Amino acid sequence: MAGPAAEKTLSRPRFHYDWHWQWDYGNGDLGNQGIHQMDIARWGLGVDHIGHSVHSYGGRLGYVDAGDTANTQVSIHDYGEKRLVFEVRGLPTDRLKGAGVGVIFEGSDGYVVLSSYNGGAAFDPEGKMVKKFSAGGDHFANFVSAVRSRKHTDLNADFENGHLSSALCHLGNVSYRLGQAISVADLQKRFDGDDEATATLGRVVGHLAGNKVDLASQQFFPGQSLQLDPKKEIFIGPGTKRAQTRT
Repeated sequence: MAGPAAEKTLSRPRFHYDWHWQWDYGNGDLGNQGIHQMDIARWGLGVDHIGHSVHSYGGRLGYVDAGDTANTQVSIHDYGEKRLVFEVRGLPTDRLKGAGVGVIFEGSDGYVVLSSYNGGAAFDPEGKMVKKFSAGGDHFANFVSAVRSRKHTDLNADFENGHLSSALCHLGNVSYRLGQAISVADLQKRFDGDDEATATLGRVVGHLAGNKVDLASQQFFPGQSLQLDPKKEIFIGPGTKRAQTRT
């Protein structure tokens, strides 16, 4: 997923799996566990393309190890009237509206929480459950059936869906890796006038404080806001050259 990498001395104590946390071989938890929730979020929003812009921030905070990918990260994908906000939390965390690893859809008349891969519930604005639902796509069996039939049209989802959801993860990491360390206070100023982004940052700061992370002594990267052409799937505007050479 990360492409060709230079041969380096092995630095991680656990050879298997922990390659996810090193940029030369993996793309952090955003591209590891995150791709599954990103796929559901994009599907639920009904968007079949990347967004108009992406901005990601975070850091590797709370512990010292051989990893260098972000273990705390927020990626914001702008779709105009819709916004996809993705949070990665590698430290112990409370559930948000009942979801630990999951997806929450916020709407004008309430919200939907998907706290597993096969079920969820809808709530009114006051938090009262109005409907509970469950289902199973049996995706493993579907994939095997499509392999046997040799017809990609037999798949529950076209291959392009995997590409689009993966792209959102990669774009978040590109934005993040273009950032330079600043204080949380300076990052808050960038979100002046954006109540949703400010609330998300406040939630992240509270989460880190609960894990006794001293942001004054650790590096916090704001990432760079990048403009995108959803149809051509290319970077446009300021930062294009840097983004094209940062993977």
